Amino acid sequence: MTPAATEVAFHFGAPDKVAYATRLLRKAVGAGARVLVLGDAEMLQRLDAALWGLAATDFLPHCFANAPAQALALSPVLMADDGLGPPGDAPGVLVNLGERMPLAFERHRRVIEVVSTDEGDRALARQRWKTYTERGFSIVRHDLQLRS
Repeated sequence: MTPAATEVAFHFGAPDKVAYATRLLRKAVGAGARVLVLGDAEMLQRLDAALWGLAATDFLPHCFANAPAQALALSPVLMADDGLGPPGDAPGVLVNLGERMPLAFERHRRVIEVVSTDEGDRALARQRWKTYTERGFSIVRHDLQLRS
């Protein structure tokens, strides 16, 4: 995809990235999207536990990117280490919980960067913001703390 075809959004001020990502994933999957979530192993394990902890009526099928092909085909939410590119065909939405610039992000229709209130996380997000803009992507900013 091109800068015009990929929408990039930064969601700043998430007090708990996992809790926020869980709500975000419920909304995206409810709208019919397939989502790739990138992050480090610890963050993804916490997200996996949170998704399994949802009520049965709210459960979101999900798997890690190294799961068998059948699980990958049936899961609207894929989780992968943030140093890897997307597995096979890129889902429409990429949610980045990690610190690194996502590889092959332009293959997605939409990229959502979730940024916590931690100053170190915010500094890394500013570096990614700069990279996106240098590549010609316009960015939508959502300040979550202004919503509360």
